[in-house]
Amino acid sequence: MTKQIRLNAFAMNCVAHQSPGLWTHPEDRSSDYNRLPYWLDLARTLERGRFDGLFLADVLGVYDVFGGNPDAALRNAAQVPVNDPLLLVSAMAAVTENLGFGVTCTLSYEPPYPFARRMSTLDHLTDGRIGWNIVTGYLDSAAKGMGKASQNAHDDRYNVAEEYMEVVYKLWEGSWEDDAVQRDKARGIFTEPSRVHRVQHYGENYTLDAIHLSEPSPQRTPVLYQAGTSLRGKLFAAQHAECVFMSGPSAKVIAPRVAAIRALTAETGRDPSEILMFSMMTVILGRTEEEAAAKHAEYRRYINHEGALTLMSGWTGVDFSTYDLDQKVEHVHNEAGRTAMDNITHADPDRTWTVREVAEHVGIGGIGPIVVGTPEQVANAIEDWVAQTDVDGLNLAFAISPGSFEDIVDLLVPELTRRGIYKSAYAHGTLREKLFGAGRARLQAPHPASSFRPALPSAIAAE
Repeated sequence: MTKQIRLNAFAMNCVAHQSPGLWTHPEDRSSDYNRLPYWLDLARTLERGRFDGLFLADVLGVYDVFGGNPDAALRNAAQVPVNDPLLLVSAMAAVTENLGFGVTCTLSYEPPYPFARRMSTLDHLTDGRIGWNIVTGYLDSAAKGMGKASQNAHDDRYNVAEEYMEVVYKLWEGSWEDDAVQRDKARGIFTEPSRVHRVQHYGENYTLDAIHLSEPSPQRTPVLYQAGTSLRGKLFAAQHAECVFMSGPSAKVIAPRVAAIRALTAETGRDPSEILMFSMMTVILGRTEEEAAAKHAEYRRYINHEGALTLMSGWTGVDFSTYDLDQKVEHVHNEAGRTAMDNITHADPDRTWTVREVAEHVGIGGIGPIVVGTPEQVANAIEDWVAQTDVDGLNLAFAISPGSFEDIVDLLVPELTRRGIYKSAYAHGTLREKLFGAGRARLQAPHPASSFRPALPSAIAAE
C-alpha cells in the first residue's frame, strides 16, 4: 500500500516567520500578519489544497541573545512583533470546514486550569479541529517577562511538563462524564451535577481543586504535537505525542531521530505507527526547472544574514554576533533548545558548518532542507525524503507568503495526487479522525490520557 503524505503549512503570527529579510520581497504579504484578511485568505488556500493542518509556531519572549539585546530582532522582524496564535483560530475555522490547526503554546508560564478551558473552547468552536504543540520554552527573555531571573534547566522543564500533562488530562478526560450535559428543557436540567467530578491534584508544581469549566468537546484532549528531539524530548514525545515535528537539514539527521522516537514509543506500550512524524521542508516551485531556479536565486537576494543569525542565536543560546562569518560552528551545551545546535554540529558527523553557511541556509525557511524544481522534481524529492527518513508528512515552511503556499496548492498538490501519494478528498470527522481514522475522535489506550476516564470520581484524584 502506498504511503500517503500528510502536509501541514508552517507559519507564525508574525512577520516572515523563518525567512527574515523576505518580508521585503514585493510579493510577500506576511507584514499583514496582524490583519484578519491575511489569515482568512491563507486558510482558504490551504483548504483548497487539502492540507491536513496549519501548524502555528509561537515563542514567548524576544530573541535577545544575538548582541545581548533585542535590537537585531526588532530591526529585522525576527519573530517580533509576534501576536497570540490562538486568537486566529476561530476566524480561520469559520471560513473552512476541514483544515486542522496545530497551535504552539508554552506550558511553562501558564497555569493548566485556564489553559485547559481555552483549548476546550477552541475544540468546540472548530468542531474538533484543534491540536496543541506542547513546548516548554527556550528563551531566558520569556522567563524574565514572567518575573523569573532565568528559565528552568532543560530537563527540569520536561519534569514540570509531565505533571502539567497529568493535570490537563484530568480536566479534559476525567471531570465531565460523556452524558453529563442533558440539555433537558422539559426538566429544566442542563447538566446533571452527579456526572461532573471535581479534580483534585496536589503535586510538586501544581495544586488544583476544581471542576473543568467546559463541557466535553468533540476531542476532549486536543491532538497532541511535540517538537523536542533532545533525549528528554524524545522520551516525552514517546509518552504523550500523537504527532512529532522535527527539523533538520538532511535525511541523515532526520532518519535516526524518527527511528529513536518510534523505538521509545514501542517501549511505552504504544504502537509506533500511532505516532505521526512530520519534518520541516521548504519547497520552491516553478513550471519549468529554469523558472524554479530563477525564483530561488531571486529569494536568495533578500536573505538577511543578521536576521537569520538572530533566530539561530535564540534557538541555540549562542551569541553568533561574536563569531566571524567564516568561523566553524562548534557544539555548545547549555539550557536553551538542544535540537538547533545539534543540527549544525554533531547530528551529521560528515558535515561541518561555518557561520556564513548557517545564515545562508536558515535565511530561507529555517534549518530544514530546501527543494527547488518543477512539480515532478519536487514530488520525486519528497518521495525520496519519505523513503529515507520514514516520516509521515511535512511541515512546509515558506519563502514568501502566501506565494509559496499558493505554488504548493496549484503546482505540487496535483502532482502528488496524480501519483496516489496524497489524498484526493478530506476524510470526515475531527482532526484526530482525519489523521488516525473514523471513530478515533478521542485518545485511546494505552495513551496515558485514557487512564483518567474513571467510573468513580475518586479515581481522578491525584494519587
